[in-house]
Parts: sequence; C-alpha cells; structure tokens
Amino acid sequence: MEMKKVLITGAYGQLGRSLLSILKDTDIEVLPTDADTLDICDYSQVEKFVAAHKPDTIINCAAHTAVDKCETDAENAGRINAKGPANLAMAAEKTGAQIVQVSTDYVFDGNAEKPYTEEDKTNPQSVYGRTKLAGEEAVIKNCSRHFIVRTAWLYGEGNNFVKTMLKLADEKDTIKVVNDQYGTPTSSMELARMILHIIPSGQYGIYHGTCEGETNWYEFACEIMKQAGKNVKVLSVTTNEYQTNEKTAIRPAYSVLENKKLNSMGEYRMEGWKEALAEYMNMMGYSRV
Repeated sequence: MEMKKVLITGAYGQLGRSLLSILKDTDIEVLPTDADTLDICDYSQVEKFVAAHKPDTIINCAAHTAVDKCETDAENAGRINAKGPANLAMAAEKTGAQIVQVSTDYVFDGNAEKPYTEEDKTNPQSVYGRTKLAGEEAVIKNCSRHFIVRTAWLYGEGNNFVKTMLKLADEKDTIKVVNDQYGTPTSSMELARMILHIIPSGQYGIYHGTCEGETNWYEFACEIMKQAGKNVKVLSVTTNEYQTNEKTAIRPAYSVLENKKLNSMGEYRMEGWKEALAEYMNMMGYSRV
C-alpha cells in the first residue's frame, strides 16, 4: 500500500521524532499526535479522529515504557500498551488503513541461548512485557493489515542509556554497569528507516527490528566512552550486585532479536550496532575517536 498520509501516535518520543525527521523531506502528509491531541485509550475519540483524517497508515509509537513503573501501575500500563493499540487497530480496520505496532524484546523470557526469531514462543516476565504482548495480540486480532515490529535497547532524541552514561562520565570517575544482560542497542533512526522500508511492501506480520550484532550493557557503555573519548573507568558488575531495594521489573538476561523476516526479504539490512551508535554520537557532536 502506498503511503500518502501517516498518523503517528506518540510522535514526540524517541522513535516518533526520528520518523518525523525522515518524513519531513518527503511528500507524505504526516499527522503527529501525542496524549494531549489524541487519547488512544478512548475508542470514540480514536474512531472520530481516524474517520475524519483518513490516514492510510497508522504508526503507533505511544507506550507506557517506564518498565519499573509498570510493575506498580499495571492498570495504566494495560490501558496504554494494550487497549490503545486495540482501539487504533479497530479504527484502522474500519477505514482500510494499515497499522504498525511497535513492540519489545520483553515479550520473551530472556532465557534463550541464541537470538529470538519472530516464530519463537513468547513468555513475558514483567507487567510491561505482558501488556505489550497483549497489545500485539489486540492489533493482530483487530486489523488484517498489520505490522508488529519488536525492537530493543532503543536510544534517540530523549532520555536514554547513551545520554545517561555520558552524563555520569562528566560527574564520576567510576561507573558500574551490568555485564550479564545481553541484547542489541538500536538507534531510533535505524528503526525508523526499517519501519518506513517495510510499510510499502504489504508483507504484513511480525518483524524484529534491531541493529545487527549483540553485546551487553557493560560493553555498550565501554563503546560509548570510547566513541565519546571519555576517560572514565567502567566497572562490570552482575545484575545481583547492582540490585537496589526498590521493586523493579525482571530484566531479560538474553534478549537478542534476530531480524529473520526482514533479512529474508533480501533488500534491506539494519546497520551494525557500533556503526549506528557512531552516527548517533556524530549527530550529538562527538566525532568518532
């Protein structure tokens, strides 16, 4: 399906901003919304908005992503992560639009020993993971023209791990980072490019969309310091050593996603995670060291 008019919910989060940045140089009409302009949890509001504007594509970037807060705010997490996508999917089905639902590695339990593919069994271990999986299922059930795109370790324009590490490097001599949680850092620009690549294909279904390769948080932090030219000591610790007394969500120990479906299409591959990080650091004014 050709993209002429795109509704982006959660348009001012990390992924939304990257999509807006790419689409501003195209002739595609973009309808950016956030919680103030469109409450995705209110079906009548969603239905009216979609019927009035008639987008051919809806990209849902809105989510309750504060993983630890979801544990103590399960009702709200369910509304935003499951009910909201269901409402958007129903409205899309009614008007003939297609929908992209952005999901997460947290739908898996993190006990694998090799990268998860789109066919692997889901088994979320946290409120965040369970509500995001419910969102996937609601979109699949309610809209026949759906793309589910699972990503992980996202960073872009907003609060994220890269910026946290750089801030800590300016404040401390030593930083402790966990070394036993594995995944793939993914830049929001790379994810935005991938989403905009698959939309016109009409090849609906579940996709994994992360940068290529794998690492752990400690190695990721070391690479950030290297690329930024920061001389700070990064200490590797286990998750247990790092634990605080606060109630936190279970983190998947291994959540590397394989972009099997995307790569099997053969036209497009996402960048390696170090290369994508270099592009991001360059955008922030750091030249590669």
